[in-house]
Amino acid sequence: MILHVDMDAFYASVEERDDPRLVGRPVIVGGTPEGRGVVAAANYEARRFGVHSALASATARRLCPQAVVLPPRMDYYAAVSREIRAIFERYTPLVEPLSLDEAFLDVTGSAGLFGPAEEIGRRIKDDVRREVRLVASVGVAPNKFLAKIASDLEKPDGFVVVREDEDSVQAFLDPLPVGRLWGVGRVTGAAFARLGIETIGELRELSAATLARLFGRTGAHLWNLAHGIDDRRVVPDREAKVISHETTFAADIADIEILRAWLLELTEQVARRLRRHQLCGRTVHIKVRAADFQTITRAHTLPRATNVTDELWQAAARLLDERVPPRYLPVRLLGMGVSGLTAEARLQQELFVDEGHRKQGQLDTVADAIQERFGNEALRRGSRLRRRDR
Repeated sequence: MILHVDMDAFYASVEERDDPRLVGRPVIVGGTPEGRGVVAAANYEARRFGVHSALASATARRLCPQAVVLPPRMDYYAAVSREIRAIFERYTPLVEPLSLDEAFLDVTGSAGLFGPAEEIGRRIKDDVRREVRLVASVGVAPNKFLAKIASDLEKPDGFVVVREDEDSVQAFLDPLPVGRLWGVGRVTGAAFARLGIETIGELRELSAATLARLFGRTGAHLWNLAHGIDDRRVVPDREAKVISHETTFAADIADIEILRAWLLELTEQVARRLRRHQLCGRTVHIKVRAADFQTITRAHTLPRATNVTDELWQAAARLLDERVPPRYLPVRLLGMGVSGLTAEARLQQELFVDEGHRKQGQLDTVADAIQERFGNEALRRGSRLRRRDR
């Protein structure tokens, strides 16, 4: 069985936890309304006014003028995320983080120690609330797709279980709108609307051949999901062929400078994970999904493997600037990853011949140590300050 654990309004909830005066008030984490900032997160009080992530901060201020607007503290949120992940790893080593605030856990092999998956999910939810003083929504299901949908259905503070038998899976899926299926966006959704299909149950009545005729290769994917089929494994960092992070924006983003700021944040998260697991990677990837759900990936292979943040960032930024056609703007989803992973120890002698690389590597090592000891706000990149200004 798989758990999907998703923190509720994570960044904003961390701010409320640290300053109880914010509780009950609309809180927005993001850039200033006076500049070109965007909303990184909004609590549920702010969402009632139509505020959501990736919305321009100026627009958010117009929608909710009484909101408290706070600058993001991404390194601090990353530190809190590590505390949460340590709780996950008490129950299973099979943890696949998707971002700072969500992860998949395979607890199939943990039942003998901790009881059935439902009990493990409740224990994790209680541990996070008690120890980190934050609220998580949890989905428990036979596979990743079902678990992720389940965690989202009763937010905030949700807990939804999907049983393993086929009847339970279909009873769970059939009433849901067809838009819940991964890959159903504006264009595909409009096609289903023309066919009079609104729910997953109605889609399930179509044969695999019919879906293939209508949607090509995507049709087989949709048929599998409509039947609750998803064979993907939970892959922890140490086994991953790619270490990556991605984020889906609540509103599409067309401003390339805002996208660069988000890409820097994703790159920093990936670089820290590489160093934490003493890995280096040689190929840098970015993933861009347009508003119409067309998706492209672009990759660049470096002369040598690295886990130095600046080297990964320079490659990722070039891919975004030079190899993403303008027709893919605005962007719905942005991701960054590194593949060609190699144990760091194997590369030490070769890598440190380059003085510039050596200095950048030392800078990352020192920064990691300082932030680990004194907190993630003790040190920050100049480029991050520029992101905050934006």
